Amino acid sequence: MTAPASPRKLFSYRKFWAHRFGPAPFLPMSRAEMTALGWDSCDIIIVTGDAYVDHPSFGMAVIGRVLEAQGFRVGIIAQPDWTSAEAFRALGRPNLFFGVAAGNMDSMVNRYTSDRRIRSNDAYTPNDEGGKRPDRAVIVYAQRCREAFAEVPVVIGGIEASLRRIAHYDYWSDKVRRSVLLDAKADLLVYGNAERAIVEIAHRAAAGESIRTMRDIRGTAFMHAGPLPEGWAELDSSQLDTPGRIEPLPNPYEETPPAAACATPAADASGAQVVRFERRPRHPRERTVVRLPSYEQVRDDPVLYAHASRTFHLETNPGNARALVQRHGEREVWINPPPLPLATPEMDSVFGLPYARVPHPAYGGARIPAYEMIRFSVNIMRGCFGGCTFCSITEHEGRIIQSRSEASILAEIEDIRDKTPGFTGVISDLGGPTANMYRLACRSADIERSCRKLSCVWPDICPNLNTDHSALVGLYRRARALPGIKKILIASGLRYDLAVRDPEYVQELVTHHVGGYLKIAPEHTEAGPLSKMMKPGIGSYDRFKEMFERFSKAAGKEQYLIPYFIAAHPGTRDEDMMELALWLKRNGFRADQVQAFLPTPMALASAMYHSGYNPLKGVRRAGQAERVESPKGLKQRRLHKAFLRYHDPDNWPLLREALKRMGRADLIGNGKAHLVPGFQPAGTGLGGEGARTGRKHGLQRLLTQHTGLPPRADGSRPARGPAPDPQAAGGRAKEKAAQGAARRGDRRR
Repeated sequence: MTAPASPRKLFSYRKFWAHRFGPAPFLPMSRAEMTALGWDSCDIIIVTGDAYVDHPSFGMAVIGRVLEAQGFRVGIIAQPDWTSAEAFRALGRPNLFFGVAAGNMDSMVNRYTSDRRIRSNDAYTPNDEGGKRPDRAVIVYAQRCREAFAEVPVVIGGIEASLRRIAHYDYWSDKVRRSVLLDAKADLLVYGNAERAIVEIAHRAAAGESIRTMRDIRGTAFMHAGPLPEGWAELDSSQLDTPGRIEPLPNPYEETPPAAACATPAADASGAQVVRFERRPRHPRERTVVRLPSYEQVRDDPVLYAHASRTFHLETNPGNARALVQRHGEREVWINPPPLPLATPEMDSVFGLPYARVPHPAYGGARIPAYEMIRFSVNIMRGCFGGCTFCSITEHEGRIIQSRSEASILAEIEDIRDKTPGFTGVISDLGGPTANMYRLACRSADIERSCRKLSCVWPDICPNLNTDHSALVGLYRRARALPGIKKILIASGLRYDLAVRDPEYVQELVTHHVGGYLKIAPEHTEAGPLSKMMKPGIGSYDRFKEMFERFSKAAGKEQYLIPYFIAAHPGTRDEDMMELALWLKRNGFRADQVQAFLPTPMALASAMYHSGYNPLKGVRRAGQAERVESPKGLKQRRLHKAFLRYHDPDNWPLLREALKRMGRADLIGNGKAHLVPGFQPAGTGLGGEGARTGRKHGLQRLLTQHTGLPPRADGSRPARGPAPDPQAAGGRAKEKAAQGAARRGDRRR
């Protein structure tokens, strides 16, 4: 086994012989399409849990088109019937390998709510129909591929495989599961942004090398057996330090020191005393592997689970990360360092491939909600250095921002204008994982390579981080100046703590790119939960709000901020949620929907939820580690959601009971200073938060609704005027409060 080498440029390989067929209008989903293209077989077949949309926002399209650009014939099997292997034989035997992914979302997140209820819909399926992919889709699809063609290698990837590459807490079964590599019985796992790895795998397989022996590719994981490879050193992090016997401190006033203290170093031939210090040789990082606690250890010991999570996250910077190994029984999962980020020319080439930008014709006129959401949007960058503990972007895409060139972005806007059906002149988003990290990076490449911080913006913005938004301001100006472009909106979540460092950017954004309201995500108001989320204090929100309102007024526009919050996050007490509810009431916000924190595999917040310890700090035994309490019971999680919907009469009985238990009965009453009234409108209070069913899912957040907003996407319009107060005017507010509970707003993906 050799250490992962520095990768070649993505499009520098000699093209495979099949490039002579040229690009396909759509990657084929049937034998008939293959025949029409002149193909007798596929070199690679991608199996995905999403409907096939040939658009750069869909993973199967990006990987498929990148492989096609290398000269390979790529077929797509989208949302196959997994009850037998027959659907996996639809395109015949692939010449090189099957590529298996659950889709753009983890299949369990896609299928179940934070209360473990089955969702009735699936935004990545035609007509929003649920149930078209299996639970744990990567495992099921990989097994069916084996049944269809036992001798064909299987490579798994996508976000589901990425987030399950080591032993991980699984919220839906409430236990620690082993690496998905073992259950899927895959030959190789590709994690993160997979272009570099999958292209190298394909070319080496085409040259005759067995995928089962490819062990030196960054961004991959595989099963390893036997001793440590020659030339490698192991750093054992499978146990916590055990304190030894504490020696008593010497008495400084003692006249006769202990005999041991009088021992002198040996003298040489000349009588001189020689003291030698031997430096322990350091093994090269590229040939050092860090041993994590085994699957059996993290399964049985929450302290070691938290320690493994911390160790894992400290090895995620591609500039200094070491390989990881974790034992599972008699075998080991070996994880190579993360893939190196794509350079701007490589990003431009990936996004410049011949995407049709529409769903495959096989779906006819069926509506695919996820496509409808992004068809007029442009992804300008990848990655996020925020490091929010509840978010999986960092684990999947990394902290280093990978930005496209301005020319590439403008060319895609023109493609949307000229080729996308239904375009009216409005670009719905220029963004990515965040709205305003475009071209932001560490001021020093050397510092960036050596940094091991989990976030560049927490607990405060790193002084080495460049926060100049001028490149993004210039992009906005040139984009809205393109012929045929009426409006450029920004819909991606905004890092307002970064934005306030550049008032010119805030002014540009507020003046030209806000469609009436702007989404931001404070997530909470209280220091306790925010410290466990790695989010800035509410003071940053207040500073941004002041700038937003000032620039909106200067532009002569009536615009509003829409803050998002998370309920039931680890480290959140009932008192914290009460204070958040009071803040919402003081500021006139009302939540249209509420959903609670959902522990996703490998996230730091999930480690807190499962283990009860804080992996953001060093994990120790004997009471030295910081404990983290998490709302786990259904009743407490519903209470936290109820606080965010304090205005809903159905929640008032639960809130009154909780306030009395907390010693805050002073917040019950009919005045403006009270949180909930003492009366109960007839016909309400029977359900409460969590009792409603049939609501479509979004990201596990809530949307707050400020009265006076412009019309929603569905044409409905919130009532204007002051926010109705259910405590004021007694009975006159009862009916309005009950009606307000049923209102809905936009959702984030």
